[in-house]
Amino acid sequence: MIVIVGSGAGGSILARELALDGKPVTILEKGPYINSKDAFNYYDKYSEDVDLLTTTCIGGSTIVSMSNMVRALDDELLDYDIDLSEAYEYVEDLVGVHQLDDSHIGKGTQAFLDAGYELGLNTLKMPKAIREEDCIQCGKCAFGCPADAKWSGKDYVDEAVEAGATLICEADVKEVLIENGKAVAVKYVKDNKEEIINAEKVVLSAGAINSALILRNSGIDEAGRELFFDPFVTVGGYIKDINFNTEVQMAGLVIGENFVLSPHFSSFIRANIPDDDVTDKDILSIMVKTPDECKGYVTDDGDVVKINTIQDIRYLAEGTATAGFILEKAGVDPKTIGSTVYRGAHPGGSAKIGEIVDSNLETEINDLFVCDASVLPISPGKPPILTILALSKRLADYLKKE
Repeated sequence: MIVIVGSGAGGSILARELALDGKPVTILEKGPYINSKDAFNYYDKYSEDVDLLTTTCIGGSTIVSMSNMVRALDDELLDYDIDLSEAYEYVEDLVGVHQLDDSHIGKGTQAFLDAGYELGLNTLKMPKAIREEDCIQCGKCAFGCPADAKWSGKDYVDEAVEAGATLICEADVKEVLIENGKAVAVKYVKDNKEEIINAEKVVLSAGAINSALILRNSGIDEAGRELFFDPFVTVGGYIKDINFNTEVQMAGLVIGENFVLSPHFSSFIRANIPDDDVTDKDILSIMVKTPDECKGYVTDDGDVVKINTIQDIRYLAEGTATAGFILEKAGVDPKTIGSTVYRGAHPGGSAKIGEIVDSNLETEINDLFVCDASVLPISPGKPPILTILALSKRLADYLKKE
């Protein structure tokens, strides 16, 4: 029995690949099984000092993601003898990664793209895993897709279950039980009752925070003593009747040396504009996302502490300034341009390759693996889902041979 903890990007494709290969698989998911359209109800809450976007439900944070699919950390992972080229090709074909058809590029996104090209920036359509034939272009990507038009980990969990895997939801995993240096079982709580499930192999895919806590409880105390997440702000302003709020979000991309920019609606921008006549349909805004220096950590209580370095702040300032140039070129009134508060997404680095896991993602405890953003050695500064999917495909192939 292979027990997989978590059903996000890492756990979902791993369960699918192993179940389709005939391996006995049990998936333990801390959150409930939900409809995608209800995902906005399952965002996690951390301390007031950190505004970090993660969810606890089937599919993990993929269910509220924009389904952005970009390759990341290719060269860095080669330093650990991890070549994902074949895995990337497999996964990209499997999830249908492509740039959106022009039919799903709205007026606001096109203004972003045109401005980026005019300014000579590295500008392109965002590669995504969205089915245009199902997409109703409502702008609610980050709330959970009401039309189930985008890929999420829930899709692959469903396929795994159809292939024979067992799914246990609302199972709060506490620790992995170890005998003679080997993982042999998983302890979890469901319905206020402690349960134990025996396992030949255990894979933690519970996210950078929860996987770190489980590792600590299982005897690997170094886990979670470092943590990165991609800092971001959204910068925007007034442009009458742009109707960007109803478009597919983050369908364009500008790649800078130290940041990425993507058109992303935030209703918080409207609060910066004193004119009462301004509505959500009059806002064009851009997400500014940067890598950070991995100076955060996870407390023993599961809270996240984030320390911002001078480099973190400098990168964010560079990206914000560039976003301002794009907005003005796109026709936004420069007097109205403002920013949201500093937030974070994509936590990772809490169980790094080369420190907590080896190149096969196995810990010092035999048959205990980690496969989620925890293992990324540095902050990618861009969406990590495709990289996690590729790492999981590689791990699935390894486990099939074991």
